[in-house]
Amino acid sequence: MVLSWTRGRVFRRARKGKELSSGSDLEIEIAIPTHFRCPVTLDMMKDPVTMSTGITYDRDSIEKWIESGNRTCPVTKTELNSFEMIPNHSIRRMIQDWCVEHRSYGIERIPTPRIPVSPYEVADTCTKILSAAQNGDENKCVELVRKIKAWGKESERNKRCIVVNGAALALANAFNIFSRGVVEKNVVVLDEILGALTWMRPLSEDGRSVLGSVSSIGCMVWFMNGKQLATRQNAALLLKEMRVEALVKCEGVLEALVNMVKEAVGSASSKACLSTIFKLVNSSNRGRSCERLVELGLVSVLLEVVVDAEKGVCEKALGVLDCLCDSKQGLQMAKSNALTLPVVIKKLLRVSELSSSFAVSVLWKVCDKTEEEMLVEALQIGVFHKLLVLLQVGCAEGTKEKATELLKSLNGCRSKAECVDSSFDFKHLKKPF
Repeated sequence: MVLSWTRGRVFRRARKGKELSSGSDLEIEIAIPTHFRCPVTLDMMKDPVTMSTGITYDRDSIEKWIESGNRTCPVTKTELNSFEMIPNHSIRRMIQDWCVEHRSYGIERIPTPRIPVSPYEVADTCTKILSAAQNGDENKCVELVRKIKAWGKESERNKRCIVVNGAALALANAFNIFSRGVVEKNVVVLDEILGALTWMRPLSEDGRSVLGSVSSIGCMVWFMNGKQLATRQNAALLLKEMRVEALVKCEGVLEALVNMVKEAVGSASSKACLSTIFKLVNSSNRGRSCERLVELGLVSVLLEVVVDAEKGVCEKALGVLDCLCDSKQGLQMAKSNALTLPVVIKKLLRVSELSSSFAVSVLWKVCDKTEEEMLVEALQIGVFHKLLVLLQVGCAEGTKEKATELLKSLNGCRSKAECVDSSFDFKHLKKPF
């Protein structure tokens, strides 16, 4: 039994008993044997594997079937005694021969698939990595880490297998061991481990505990202050996984985070750094962190970043600014910065509901009833109209309360702002509606 497969356009001229003129389009019915098709997708198999029931499937299809929670054979409906997938080399070679035979119709030969990494290979390599790290064998450790990274590049299936079988914890332990020495001496192996750990996120609690040591975090900070952009980004992404309690114990963390946000190394690293800062300023022990961040000029940095930032960066930057305004020093710095009102008001209704809620909260803190000068300036920039629209569009209850209170305070100062040309409201701003 065969199923038909249609090629709408033939890329090469075919001669079957008679000459055909070049440039003519052919409609060819090519019969593909049923046993070349995966029973799940009905597509031609690229990596046929046989399950315990004796039925052959394409590896990618049956893996997705099992990962979806199914424990039965799609064809026989019987329970699978084992999830082991045995490569069916005979069928694969037959498919490849068939593709070569029909290459004149534009059919490409399927490549010979690489054998996926097995849980045993991953576990064995992890054991060797730990052994090499404990013996201080940097070269051997680098070789093994690169082996794991090569497996991960081959397929998503390999990445899942590597993560599930504890590679992240083994690499975290190795990183912690090498970070105790001179970083400059072990920079190669530490860099390799850092690059591998970034695609194994989120880390387990055990992994976070191991990497939460002073030496490990200090090593990440060292990389963040370096010159290699990729390594700096990897260090920022990994630092984001650390607990607040571990971060506050290490010197130089806040300085490195602010520096990376200021330099705008990349979107991913900016988001990671801002997320880490948000955790620090939103924790129960945020007092000293907020003070130090304000001293480092983070308020000005955030306002400059928000001006033309993408959605994710803008939301996180406004969230951090809102938290900094809870401190006396942060609020004072925000009030004294000429960019605060124009930038924050400009972002109202323009980015997302979350960014608008943060913007309203910042304005509510900066423009209190006693700050008449700030209220008049906000009116001149056009905040009154935007807040009215925000209430009409709808927002969270907390944001609504702050917006209503702001409008009441602003309404009392409207008479003092009448002399200003109303067109100034949006003169330098892009209308969001």
